[in-house]
Amino acid sequence: MFTTQMLAGLLSIVCVTPPLPAPTVTPAAPCSRILWNDNGRSVIVGRNMDWFEDIRSNLWVLPRGMQRSGLAQVNPLRWTSKYGSVVITAYDVGTADGINEKGLAGHLLFLPETSVGPRDESLPGLSMSLWVQYYLDQFATVAEAVAAFETQPYQLQMAVEPTSMKAATVHIALNDATGDSAVIECIDGVIKIYHDRSYVVMTNQPSFDKQLENLRQYRGFGGDQRLPGTHEPADRFVRGAYYVKNLPQPKSDREAIAAMMSVMRNVSAPFGVADPERPNVSTTIWRTVTDLTNGVLYYDSVFSPQVFWVDTRKLNFDAEQPVRKLTLVDNFDHSGEVSQRFAPAEMFRFLPPN
Repeated sequence: MFTTQMLAGLLSIVCVTPPLPAPTVTPAAPCSRILWNDNGRSVIVGRNMDWFEDIRSNLWVLPRGMQRSGLAQVNPLRWTSKYGSVVITAYDVGTADGINEKGLAGHLLFLPETSVGPRDESLPGLSMSLWVQYYLDQFATVAEAVAAFETQPYQLQMAVEPTSMKAATVHIALNDATGDSAVIECIDGVIKIYHDRSYVVMTNQPSFDKQLENLRQYRGFGGDQRLPGTHEPADRFVRGAYYVKNLPQPKSDREAIAAMMSVMRNVSAPFGVADPERPNVSTTIWRTVTDLTNGVLYYDSVFSPQVFWVDTRKLNFDAEQPVRKLTLVDNFDHSGEVSQRFAPAEMFRFLPPN
């Protein structure tokens, strides 16, 4: 699945001046993301959220036409949401995961190597808390999102979540209904975009290029080492790549979702491994499996006995619609399809750079 030629898809774009030392932990974004785009039926992506504490996630429906600011004190990036989206928050201060009405999904994961550098006020500034939301709001495909950075560059700014006191050292993955994929990182003040539909796995440290290099040591990917078994990020990356590569072709949408859920559970971490000093090795607290072809997001909390789902085709994303919320905090009884259970709510506030 991953070849030397595929590494040529790396696109590096300078985004800031040389960096200052960066914090080493994030508010909520270790985890694993795996894309299944060759099953002959539908494009499906799975994502685990691993963290050392409850991140107080809720589900939100955000309509089109919302005015956004990147929250930089000087020259913030500004835009109006072109597409509506369903998103899952972290601490209700930022978007951690979600899908828009066109089938573009975004996922925020932990990466301790992240460093954004000192502020360059000539570039529009974007708080880390809005990174995923910016792409969900503006683009229908991964190709559009990648191309936009060439003509509309921005500078990321670090945010520190006040509850956990962890800094948003993160990277993101984008994937769409065509099966395209991109991983975006900011290392040493440079935004690096890895764009290829073969880039179907992302975990945490090390950086994505080193994960691909490590993968080539294992059987099925060019090497002779056996499949690793720990919950370390590099091992989860290898196992995720192996299992999604060897999934059988599904006979139904239900079977496809079940197959991806089985992979995500394999790369999950059990209770008892969470370490506040190493949030990239933490307990899995929830997972999503999203059908990008049909616009359905499945949510699986480890504290709930059932999975529930949101069919985005049943939602009204018109600009005249209110922001709507489905409370997940301390509410473990959701089941079935829940698109009509969202209630109007005051919009959560994205965390500014701090």
